[in-house]
Amino acid sequence: MPPLYPVSLQVRDRRIVIVGAGQVALRRARALVRAGAGVTVVAPRFGNGFARLAVDCLKAAFRPAHLDGASLAYAATDSAQVNASVARAARARGIPVNLADDPLQSDFHVPAVVRSGTVTVAISTAGASPALARRLLREIGAMLRRGYADLALKFRRLRAKVLASGLP
Repeated sequence: MPPLYPVSLQVRDRRIVIVGAGQVALRRARALVRAGAGVTVVAPRFGNGFARLAVDCLKAAFRPAHLDGASLAYAATDSAQVNASVARAARARGIPVNLADDPLQSDFHVPAVVRSGTVTVAISTAGASPALARRLLREIGAMLRRGYADLALKFRRLRAKVLASGLP
């Protein structure tokens, strides 16, 4: 597999569809809601936690039309066949898709993330070892708690002054 191209997406006010309603889907939904996305979750049954989220819950078996108008799709069911169906339907619509059970067939991966203020660090092992990514993130998170969020805010103000001055 070629290396992944890392990117941070602005998903505010974009429609994101998650097919499946287990723990993986719940983690994705929480993160997407925090980022301001409009999240629709499609599943025949819903696990605990979805009722407390600002998401649209469609209690149904997946149909390709559920993806109409979506910017991203997540296939997070316990069925490889349903996940593959979501992937086919998403790709037919030009929608990037993540398959929770098959990182090699995913168009994008969801990295492990730690935040401190405006500083965000994401670690990906391209699906090889989520446990290793979490361990690295714990170590990096400990480093970030040493004041880097405050430093980033100081640099933001300084950068604005430099740009306003016309200096290169």
